[in-house]
Amino acid sequence: MTDPRVSPLRSFADFVRAERNRLTQQWMQAVAADVDLVEADKLTYQQLADHLPEILDKLCAALDAEDLEQVETSIERDAKKHGEVRWRQGYRIEELVRELDLFQQVLADALDEFAARDTTFTRRHESRARRLIADAFSMVAYVSIKEVVSERDRKIDEYTGRLERANHELVLKQRLVGDLHESRMQITRSVVHDLRNFLNAFSIALQLIERAPSKADTALTLANRQAADMKQLVDQMIEYSVVLGDAAPLVPEPVDLRELYDELVVSTRPSIDAKGLVLHSAFDAALPVVTSHRLKLKQIAINLLSNAIKYTKSGQVELQFAMRAPGHWSIRVSDTGVGIAPADADRVFDEFERAAGEDIPGTGLGLAIVRELSRVLDGRIEFASREGVGTTFEIRFPLRIE
Repeated sequence: MTDPRVSPLRSFADFVRAERNRLTQQWMQAVAADVDLVEADKLTYQQLADHLPEILDKLCAALDAEDLEQVETSIERDAKKHGEVRWRQGYRIEELVRELDLFQQVLADALDEFAARDTTFTRRHESRARRLIADAFSMVAYVSIKEVVSERDRKIDEYTGRLERANHELVLKQRLVGDLHESRMQITRSVVHDLRNFLNAFSIALQLIERAPSKADTALTLANRQAADMKQLVDQMIEYSVVLGDAAPLVPEPVDLRELYDELVVSTRPSIDAKGLVLHSAFDAALPVVTSHRLKLKQIAINLLSNAIKYTKSGQVELQFAMRAPGHWSIRVSDTGVGIAPADADRVFDEFERAAGEDIPGTGLGLAIVRELSRVLDGRIEFASREGVGTTFEIRFPLRIE
């Protein structure tokens, strides 16, 4: 018998509290026997029973007060947490609803058991208790399902975002492959074009020697010039292929910039003198020994100087090594040559692109090599040019000191 001063619904709540372990065990057995609850079979006892005791405590509190609204916020919080856990455990929505239905059925059986043993528990009390239980589990099911759907949508959004990023990267890579293919085709076309010109000129020279032996010297001069041009093409093709194919990690080394500068001035002087040009050179005494890669720096400077000499018919070429604030130093090469047209500025670093006409020999690979080597050394290229006035290239490098 129960205390008549305690409300019948509170007495039922006390019964549920006292029998909570038994009721939980009954529910666990019902879950294990249900063939539709696949994910539940993969869980431990503790994983399966998580959060249901809290929900049961809130239900008992609602029975104590005979009012669900007083514990509605707490039940929603526990139900949300329950839905989140079940989502992580791989439950489908129908599995979530099914296990809650089984738990509600266990409580309904407990209500029948209690009503049979307590004579003060009238049909009105039983009806009220059933309604509270039904409302509570409806709320738990709704909030849990809402949380599962929310988690699912969040995951879908995450996967969608990943897919969009992957698609974007794929488009960029496809574009890069297309650009690379076009670049390789351009190389092939240019090399074939130059080879054909070489073979044509060489053939003409041989025919000239055969038909007019007196002009053999002229023919040999033509053939030698073509051979020299082809050697330059092959040498720069080899140099460019080595630059592009060098996958080895960069090994920094101490570079004495003064020694490199002096070497460049000496090696450039014969070409300058041969064309009757003037070489202006300047070295900033504030430049220290830097950490970089000497051979790559030399390749950059030689290609810039070779271009400047090639495209300058008269006037001067300037080489300058200088400090550049903040924390940078630069190699600067300028000339008074033919200059670069504004329309050509965007493609001046592309392979086989040349700023001059066919009357000035060249492969169009020098600046492409400069671009790639500068990238490897973290250099930033700046250039300015005016047609008929000249061109200035400046490569700024980070000032790294051991």
